[in-house]
Amino acid sequence: MRSYGQYCALAKALDVIGDRWTLLIVRELLLRGACRYTDLKNGLPGIATNLLADRLRDLESAGVIERRDEGRYALTPWGEGLHEPIYALGRWAGPLMQERGDAAFRPQWLRHMVIARFEGSDPQRRDMVVEVRVEGGEPAALVSSAGRVHLVRGAAASPDVVLSGPPDGVAGLLGGRLSIAAAKSRGVKVGGDAARLAGLRPRTGLPA
Repeated sequence: MRSYGQYCALAKALDVIGDRWTLLIVRELLLRGACRYTDLKNGLPGIATNLLADRLRDLESAGVIERRDEGRYALTPWGEGLHEPIYALGRWAGPLMQERGDAAFRPQWLRHMVIARFEGSDPQRRDMVVEVRVEGGEPAALVSSAGRVHLVRGAAASPDVVLSGPPDGVAGLLGGRLSIAAAKSRGVKVGGDAARLAGLRPRTGLPA
């Protein structure tokens, strides 16, 4: 592992997690918990098998991840501390998510977006249930209650709003980056009153 050779906390952090693919491995472990090697490989389209093995070895050596029973990889308590900076980066990158193009997508990454945009409590957030059906994935329900938002698997019993379509359109509308008209122009189908989505009050990467 190469080092910047600087006595600076940021440089020290990048010595450990600054290599290509490293933070995406951490992303998968934050989303999934303990994972087998094959699960990580499937969640990281484009990574070479030998490179994934190298990155896992480096992260384990640095104390960021550990191997558990049945060969599963998991974050250590210190590695779990990357939750805040990773999701802060996700919010910061909002302007970069305008167009998907031909970029790969995995349905589980929707959970990353929900955490980045809606984590924490907001007393002004409205209660509602939004059923989300992203192309290529199973239905999920985004539940806003008592100022907090979480995502659960499966269709909602009585959703207030139903969104279905391509991931960039659905995520853009949920996260407040796209208007209802713009999302529909990208193929998003909306059931219910989509104007209610403003009551979710998504977080941005900008200072308050």
